[in-house]
Amino acid sequence: MRKLRVAVLMGGLSSERAVSLSTGRMILESLDKDKYEAVPVDAALFFGSSQRKLPGSDIEVAAVAEAEKALARVGPLRSISDAVSTSDERVDVAFIALHGKFGEDGTVQGMLELLGIPYTGSGVLSSALAMDKIMCKRVLRSAGVNVPESIDILSRSDVSKMDLVSMVKPLGYPVMVKPSKQGSTIGMSKVETEGNLQRAVEEAFKYDNQVLIESFVRGTEITVGLLGNTDPQVLPIVEIVPAKGFYDYEAKYTPGATAEIVPARISENAAAEARRLALVSHKALGCRGMSRVDMIVQPDDSVVVLEVNTIPGMTPTSLLPTAAKAAGIEFPELLDRLIQLALEEE
Repeated sequence: MRKLRVAVLMGGLSSERAVSLSTGRMILESLDKDKYEAVPVDAALFFGSSQRKLPGSDIEVAAVAEAEKALARVGPLRSISDAVSTSDERVDVAFIALHGKFGEDGTVQGMLELLGIPYTGSGVLSSALAMDKIMCKRVLRSAGVNVPESIDILSRSDVSKMDLVSMVKPLGYPVMVKPSKQGSTIGMSKVETEGNLQRAVEEAFKYDNQVLIESFVRGTEITVGLLGNTDPQVLPIVEIVPAKGFYDYEAKYTPGATAEIVPARISENAAAEARRLALVSHKALGCRGMSRVDMIVQPDDSVVVLEVNTIPGMTPTSLLPTAAKAAGIEFPELLDRLIQLALEEE
């Protein structure tokens, strides 16, 4: 029986290149070699050079910096065009292990649609909506999902016309300043006083042309993973406890920097609401295959949705594999399921 040829798309051009390489490495090492012929693909090569950098792509910690060394032992990373160029070498399915711009935002999904290659995860529109925090919040709010209050800055030129200090005052401090289309908390700042607001906005604009200033929501940070297409399975709730500060880039990708507790230490009422909101959010955006919905449970047990991830990380410290394992789904089986979901007819 012929093995299924799976292109593992990783790397790319975004500021999350290193995270993506780490995700791709773990997938390559864990795919069942009796079932699959894995083809490692660096999406950056499609654009001409894997060395091209976007702002922030040099931000790495040891846990993900090791990925490039490990991948060198797998063999040369190929380009997308090589993986689809000839009928005898054409891949059967693409496993998207990309993060950030040109990978998680619907662009590579659109290219794969044109090439007629099935792929893991959500489609073009869902991916684009989830990646854009401003648009995602608007869709979720319209679906009745509780999201943080925020101020949207839709262009750099708007900043000079806005009295940010006065506009932010009703939100109260601290606030979170975020690039709208960015992941892994890159470019994000927690602002404690108005004196630091302008600097944080300028930092966020280094990573995107739209920025939001969001009220800081206090409480227990949790994430809810979902697995499936039309009738997704809600995975066990994971509680996230960073050793210090908030759940930033270093806390996400440095082993031991964050405790992940399953099941989350929240009331059953809050857990039921979190599961409900995860499903509502997944379906409101039209997600497929998988998603991970990040939330805060406030002291009064109300639940606030922070964002939806359509391509959750699969590094050794990532949250979706942790939730799947708690549900009895080991990592190779999780990959199997995602590939089969990609091949399902809609």
